[in-house]
Amino acid sequence: MTFAALAQAPNRRRTEAWLLAFVVLITVGGYAVTGLSMEDRLPPGLAGFGLCVLLLALVPHLAVRRWASRADPLLLPLALLLTGLGLVLLHRLDLTYAAKPGLKISQAGEGQLMWTVIGVAVCVGVLVVLRDHGWLQRYLYVMMAVALVLLMAPAFSSADQFGAKRWIMMGPLSVQPGEFVKIMIAVFFAGYLTVNRDALALAGRRFLGMRLPPGRQLGPIVAIWVLSLLVLIFERDLGTSLIFFGLFVIMLYMATERTSWVVCGLLMAVVGAAVVGSMEPHVHGRVVAWLHPMDAFTEAGRKAGISDQLGQALFSFGSGGITGSGLGQGHPELIGFAGNSDFILTTVGEELGLAGVMAVLLLYGLLGQRGLSIGVVARDPFGKLLATGLASALLLQVFVVTGGVMGLIPLTGKALPFLAKGGSSMVANWLMVGLLIRISDKAQRRREPAAPRTPARAAAS
Repeated sequence: MTFAALAQAPNRRRTEAWLLAFVVLITVGGYAVTGLSMEDRLPPGLAGFGLCVLLLALVPHLAVRRWASRADPLLLPLALLLTGLGLVLLHRLDLTYAAKPGLKISQAGEGQLMWTVIGVAVCVGVLVVLRDHGWLQRYLYVMMAVALVLLMAPAFSSADQFGAKRWIMMGPLSVQPGEFVKIMIAVFFAGYLTVNRDALALAGRRFLGMRLPPGRQLGPIVAIWVLSLLVLIFERDLGTSLIFFGLFVIMLYMATERTSWVVCGLLMAVVGAAVVGSMEPHVHGRVVAWLHPMDAFTEAGRKAGISDQLGQALFSFGSGGITGSGLGQGHPELIGFAGNSDFILTTVGEELGLAGVMAVLLLYGLLGQRGLSIGVVARDPFGKLLATGLASALLLQVFVVTGGVMGLIPLTGKALPFLAKGGSSMVANWLMVGLLIRISDKAQRRREPAAPRTPARAAAS
């Protein structure tokens, strides 16, 4: 191995260490500023919070140094920075909700910190246990069977919550299986397309300048389309259905480079959305609220049961301007119970302004770009498709959530990755980071030149 290759890993980890130190300073500083802004004093738990954030940075960094020393140095700092910003925002919202007990909204900051610790531990566990991501290919169909069971379980095991069935209740805890299903589905699609990419890419007939997929290969996409519609009908979970089907179409295109798959996918998505949107009252109501958000403030809108959350969110973004009102100086409580989950981005828009929203979206974009670049660098087809699928799932969820709260698409109720309240989302997203780190490390090791044979080694052989 050349000297440059030997020096590469320490340089990568040194860069990661400096970035993590910067992330710790930003997170602890934001926590302190929140207390000073809202209570005119430093938060009483500042030292403990700072120590916890430091350990959340130090432990995975040491694990990456030990078990994935060639991995991308930006993945861990980006994920931790988004998580830290989420903890700061949840603490800020907790202070407001505590001052207004009439809202009857439970505190989320401490619980989210606990789930963050669990998520980071899962990420470290992936690095320790999974030494080669290719091992996942052995259990593709088992994983897909488990994913389908988890995907359909909320339709039979939980009552409606906020109009949708996406949780499995386990005593005082609730789990959103859809957060883990997207990772399982990405793994299955990567393995399936690795085996069948030639048949999907080369077969078929030409029609109007496009090569359409053959009937036999069209079966899987029809099955996925039907399944996504079943999720939308029985669970009324618009977000999971969009991410599920969108991920499949993106990975199909990445594997085959055929625009016909994208055209088929878009046409099927439009047809399915039109049919379900006209038949399912909950989905239809979300479409109406999206098309007429200000009707919620009229007498007719209130009688029709239109939620005012989207209207309040638009007011929040508008009042924030370029730089915002300042951390702790807005009124996110007007959003209601979804202020710390679906609509947490509105707090960023109101108090940190357009600059803050753009910074958050750039962090997501950079994290997704690093995942896609890992797919480009990886030499094995399974690793390429898996990294692309994981990054695409993250970016799709960010688009679905931000598009909903900004009025670009109907609201879906999904959690903004790393930022919003949600234990299942936090653990699943850190699991995704662990997989990307593992793929990145493996890809970089395969790119490095082999160590030259010295005369002593040649004589010994």
